[in-house]
Amino acid sequence: MTLAAATDLAAATNENLANLSNTLIYSAMAVYTLAFFTYIAEWTFGGRSKIARTAAALTAEKEAKAPAVTVKKGGSTAVLERPKVVVRSAAGARDVPDGPGAHGGDAQGDLYGRIAVSLTVLAFLIELGGVVARAASVERAPWGNMYEFNITFSTVAVGVYLTLLALKKNVRWLGLFLITTVLLDLGIAVTVLYTASDQLVPALHSYWLYIHVSTAILCGAVFYVGAVSTILYLFKDSYENKLQSGGKPGQFATSFLERLPASASLDKFSYRVNAAVFPLWTFTIIAGAIWAGDAWGRYWGWDPKETWAFITWVAYACYLHARATAGWKGRKAAYLALIAFGCWLFNYYGVNIFVSGKHSYAGV
Repeated sequence: MTLAAATDLAAATNENLANLSNTLIYSAMAVYTLAFFTYIAEWTFGGRSKIARTAAALTAEKEAKAPAVTVKKGGSTAVLERPKVVVRSAAGARDVPDGPGAHGGDAQGDLYGRIAVSLTVLAFLIELGGVVARAASVERAPWGNMYEFNITFSTVAVGVYLTLLALKKNVRWLGLFLITTVLLDLGIAVTVLYTASDQLVPALHSYWLYIHVSTAILCGAVFYVGAVSTILYLFKDSYENKLQSGGKPGQFATSFLERLPASASLDKFSYRVNAAVFPLWTFTIIAGAIWAGDAWGRYWGWDPKETWAFITWVAYACYLHARATAGWKGRKAAYLALIAFGCWLFNYYGVNIFVSGKHSYAGV
């Protein structure tokens, strides 16, 4: 085989892989859409029936009357009172238990939820195959432009969600909101951001591409999960405040919000995921600076991408500091968390689309 024929064969193979990647991404979108409707069915048909509500009330009443601990002391039996479990972080606030989940506490809703998770796993595997095929078609990491970053980001975000489920974390309530935004992300990727397979600019030919960009994608996915839970916390906290003040929320709000975890649980979850990934975001910025030193001969030049990465770091640092400061917990800290995630979003979309700089090669 001549060199020209080998080159043509390689080009044809890469084109076929690129077409396969596109097919898999569209297929993943179709399965995600099925999962989306199944998650809706979980929320809609998993509403707590009269029997389920009555059973839950009787169970709660029975547990409230039953002693929590029985101990033997000096040959006799002593009964200790059931300890109160405070699930709200604010001192002296009301006790609010976690809701039954999106399924609403009944078997039908739980069945829809398990089907939805199964479809999510299938769609994740198909999308992962699309990302791998894209990488094979360009013979590099699939993070050279915004299209590739988007499909990888949504894959990792779903992977984070599925990992939490595999670790037996009660996060199925995230499914509907996650899949909704994943579909939006992929829709934007295949329509607005799509870029044909191409080679990297010289500055990106570095092993730091695998280190810096992969950690940035993982951080963004975890920050996203934290942002969703923060938004839900704000809604649930308002709902609890209204109940505490004697108000009566609407039927839809009650049906939806009573099934979510308590506001304190949502607040704690968002704080933990943001705090867990913050050191990795710090490493991401440091890795980017080292890469810049190798590629451009300077570690920091206040390029727009560098500047907004630093602003994002400061915003999340302020949020974490606020959580440790009296008077800044709860809603105030939650607003800071959303501002910080907004900075991350602008760093990716806004800077890449509207601002010119050394990172403009990421293109649309």
